[in-house]
Amino acid sequence: MRILLTNDDGVHAPGLIVLEEIARAFTDDIWICAPAEEQSGAGHSLTLSRPVRMRKHGERRYSVSGTPTDAVTLGLRKVMDGPPDVILSGVNRGANLGDDVTYSGTVSAAIEGALAGIRSIALSQVYASEGMGDAVPFDAARAWGAKVIAPLLDAPLPKRTLVNVNFPALAAEKVNGIRVVRQGFHDYSRGSVVEGRDPRGYPYYWFGLEAIEHTLDHGTDLEAIDEGYVSVTPLQLDLTHHSSLGALAERYS
Repeated sequence: MRILLTNDDGVHAPGLIVLEEIARAFTDDIWICAPAEEQSGAGHSLTLSRPVRMRKHGERRYSVSGTPTDAVTLGLRKVMDGPPDVILSGVNRGANLGDDVTYSGTVSAAIEGALAGIRSIALSQVYASEGMGDAVPFDAARAWGAKVIAPLLDAPLPKRTLVNVNFPALAAEKVNGIRVVRQGFHDYSRGSVVEGRDPRGYPYYWFGLEAIEHTLDHGTDLEAIDEGYVSVTPLQLDLTHHSSLGALAERYS
């Protein structure tokens, strides 16, 4: 088995070290191609306005100057000498739950893999409080990662489908188990915008990340994490709202 690892926290991120440990439970044929620097919130963006640079850090380990999407694209087309069996993205420092998947570079790297026809899994470690930096504990991800991934390696997933995994902010022994759940939605009064002023007197704005209130609908990833479970959510790339096609078509007839 060949596995390509990537993330959106950067090639030197602690979560990527954890992901490599998890991947070695399945194979030693591991390749890494990740952004050179943190790209959190980059979504499924592709660098088009400037060249992307790639740097080799060691045997089968590379970084790129662009986004997670760039990293997967170059990993598949320029780094590896053949397609991987699986792409693993993460382990992200922080949750990728509910509608946050639309912003997530971690999930978007897996999206790029799914578009290429490769089984792709995004993994994220929830943490309890802001301002932890590299002190975020990955205990749950480290202990439960292989347990979550193993059944997904040969699960019958349709084309253009990926899997989004989140680990709760708990010590490994306190995790209650694994739940397969649907994507939830946050109540959309998201976060905050922190305004400041630079030394030259010009204003700047920093998007805050404090907790967002949300309704814990039953059977969602938000509920699973809140109740101490690892959440496993299959996501599809067909965004068409099929039941609206007929009604809209009638308006043009």
